[in-house]
Amino acid sequence: MATKCGNCGPGYSTPLEAMKGPREEIIYLPCIYRNTGTEAPDYLATVDVDPKSPQYCQVIEPKDIHAKCELAFLHTSHCLASGEVMISSLGDLKGNGKGGFVLLDGETFEVKGTWERPGGAAPLGYDFWYQPRHNVMISTEWAAPNVLRDGFNPADVEAGLYGSHLYVWDWQRHEIVQTLSLKDGLIPLEIRFLHNPDAAQGFVGCALSSTIQRFYKNEGGTWSVEKVIQVPPKKVKGWLLPEMPGLITDILLSLDDRFLYFSNWLHGDLRQYDVSDPQRPRLTGQLFLGGSIVKGGPVQVLEDQELKSQPEPLVVKGKRVAGGPQMIQLSLDGKRLYVTTSLYSAWDKQFYPDLIREGSVMLQVDVDTVKGGLKLNPNFLVDFGKEPLGPALAHELRYPGGDCSSDIWI
Repeated sequence: MATKCGNCGPGYSTPLEAMKGPREEIIYLPCIYRNTGTEAPDYLATVDVDPKSPQYCQVIEPKDIHAKCELAFLHTSHCLASGEVMISSLGDLKGNGKGGFVLLDGETFEVKGTWERPGGAAPLGYDFWYQPRHNVMISTEWAAPNVLRDGFNPADVEAGLYGSHLYVWDWQRHEIVQTLSLKDGLIPLEIRFLHNPDAAQGFVGCALSSTIQRFYKNEGGTWSVEKVIQVPPKKVKGWLLPEMPGLITDILLSLDDRFLYFSNWLHGDLRQYDVSDPQRPRLTGQLFLGGSIVKGGPVQVLEDQELKSQPEPLVVKGKRVAGGPQMIQLSLDGKRLYVTTSLYSAWDKQFYPDLIREGSVMLQVDVDTVKGGLKLNPNFLVDFGKEPLGPALAHELRYPGGDCSSDIWI
């Protein structure tokens, strides 16, 4: 693996060429100890996912990634054509909202400054994706770190402290040129342009509203957004609120732009949609992997527009899985989906306290890329509750040579 950002990965010429790449053998995952009660630094885990390896499903190389800078609340990173690394921010050093972007040197990873013009940060931040052929970047927003860092308070929603906008940036001028208000779009988190570098559309997952919104470029050069998927809430008893949203926390697109995947962290299901027609997604796969509405749990579902009964708890290799599907990553060929179960330690503690005591897990799902469909691999489980320093919370998943949620073609 190269150490320079500009030289990393095999360098596939197109997304379709990347689908022909070799099978993944290792996956990197940042693992968190903050707010878990364990006095240990966060670290980067390397997991062996090669079925031919004697260390299959094992953490083979943890590395300390404890922060060594004063930058605050960073989230998404993408490599740029210049070889620099660009990272989005949720806030400033005091925990106030500030949707800016940090630039790092691609060789030394030293901080070079901010990408946006002075004073030009968005009010809030989270994720971003850029499409150079259309001279555009679009960023999303969660909330100010001071709002979300200690857990979810419904009063903050009423107070308008959670995000509901997309910010359209001029890629060359580094400035916001349009702000899109989202109808039924509270907490837009993960955003994905279609992988085709000529495409002028994509999707964003709105967590609290549990919607998928399609954004697209108009003939006049402005941008618009429309809701294309709605996950209905469930009326419940024994939970924080009388209605439980799905809470869409991660989305991704297959490299051929045919399938959209997303996770409902609270409801507990992973979904696959055929988006060959992006305006009319079609549900082709659904799989429950834990969640808050399983049978025998504290939550009773009183009214459900989708299910006739509450799903069974998930047990894999003898372990009952705590939490729900959260971060997801797809193999280059689109045939395997990897899933972790932790969102953010303070929210884990609030909604899935067993995660704090037991740690999160990593699962693998087999994907039908012909007809559509999802099936759990019952022989794959990485249990981060068994880490040497104590139960850890594994988060997003990355391949050494690039993947469906980080690679951008120019």
